[in-house]
Amino acid sequence: MSDPMDETPGAAAAAPAQDPIERMAAAAARDYDLSADERLIRRPMPTLEIVNERFLRNVRLGLFQFARCSPEITIEPVAVQRFSEFVGLLSSPTNFNIMSMHPLRGSGLVVCEAGLISALVDVLYGGAGKLHAPIENRDFSPTEQRVIQRLLGVVCTEYNKAWKEIYPLTLAHERSETHVQFVNVAAPSEMVVVTTLRIALGGLEGTVRICMPYGLLEPIREVLYGAQQARAMAEDRRWVTMLTREIQAAEVTLVAELAQPEVTVGQLLAMKPGDFIQFERPHSVVASVDGAPIFTCHYGTHNARFALRIDECLRGDDPHWLGGSHVQ
Repeated sequence: MSDPMDETPGAAAAAPAQDPIERMAAAAARDYDLSADERLIRRPMPTLEIVNERFLRNVRLGLFQFARCSPEITIEPVAVQRFSEFVGLLSSPTNFNIMSMHPLRGSGLVVCEAGLISALVDVLYGGAGKLHAPIENRDFSPTEQRVIQRLLGVVCTEYNKAWKEIYPLTLAHERSETHVQFVNVAAPSEMVVVTTLRIALGGLEGTVRICMPYGLLEPIREVLYGAQQARAMAEDRRWVTMLTREIQAAEVTLVAELAQPEVTVGQLLAMKPGDFIQFERPHSVVASVDGAPIFTCHYGTHNARFALRIDECLRGDDPHWLGGSHVQ
């Protein structure tokens, strides 16, 4: 048995030393697939959740007016996934609708399940939403296609209302497809944002899915992640609307000064009942509320009553709108 102490000091370093630059390059290099979209997407998207809450409230009323029955509607949390994964979860047959989303560039997708279409057809023709017409191995009939178009009209109208006070997004129908290979709103590896609306009518249930490529939404990314700003904008608009209604219903006193004659204190003390104060009536008078001028008027009579005829409405941007006493 050999003694380890007899080994030469350089035996452990028999392998040639690797260049430091090569070791750094080997550690930093890695494979990268240019076809794969590895975009980092922050979640959740607070503004989109607010939009979906409004959409849920709006679409309940819209579907009731459309189908004349009360559907049970739930909305699932916003999902972010690859487009290939989204398509793989869909059952067949399915109705695909390519949608424009002005003013954003690109197209989105609204997907309607066959079960929901069957339930709507049954309800609209007097049924209770329990008769499921098989759609497998055939295209949608003209009647079913008309029902789909009316359903899309409700979805677009209510979705646009949900966005109205946050961003002027307009969802509009472009064309319909029944085969997924003709739906090219996104590449298979591209990330999409999906909103799923689950609707139950009678004994049948189906879904409506709104699919938007994340690249389409990227120009409004600050809006998507600005929940406080979006909520504040909506609250401010509601507050302004309510305040406007209250102001319009408020009663105010309108005062029109015909003249301002100047008299001395002595003349005022010497006056007695029956005396007249002479003054020159101006060509026009100003009617005001609490000292703020509102109208330029003419003084006269109408139906044997003293009256004012409005000649002009005064605006706040007019010079010295509040009069000389209010100019600092």
